[in-house]
Amino acid sequence: MIYGFNCRFWHEYLMKMDCKFLKDFKAFAMRGNVLDMAVGVIIGGAFGKIVTSLVNNVVMPLLGMLVGGIDFTSLQWVLSPAQVAADGTVVREEVAMQYGLFLQSTFDFIIIAFCIFLFVKLFTRLTQSRKAEVAKPAAPPEPSAEAKLLAEIRDLLRERKQ
Repeated sequence: MIYGFNCRFWHEYLMKMDCKFLKDFKAFAMRGNVLDMAVGVIIGGAFGKIVTSLVNNVVMPLLGMLVGGIDFTSLQWVLSPAQVAADGTVVREEVAMQYGLFLQSTFDFIIIAFCIFLFVKLFTRLTQSRKAEVAKPAAPPEPSAEAKLLAEIRDLLRERKQ
């Protein structure tokens, strides 16, 4: 015991708390939804890179060629031109709105959104077909021989009462 501080008690308490915390975290992390989400985030990041490359290296050059050989990455509105000193050093950078880069990002977004739309539509169609299969009620099972015999006895007793 150090200065009235029971080290063994606190050590055991913290170890119990730590083990419970780790068990809770493991239960949370190993749930199917969390793992599915992690895989989705990783695949989504890779897919985003592919789409960005597609837009930057295929779509935008073709679109630029169709509209007269314009390089969309260089499209900008200069709000304040750069100031250059007499010795050629830049005193102040230019301030420009680079709308060409914005257009590229917009095309990225449209392609990714369209792919996600197709994926969600496919997933919805698959889950609806599964629900339709599950929703069809199965034919009730044939009653056992004992149940049939009891039903006959019940019917005979009803006839006698009338």
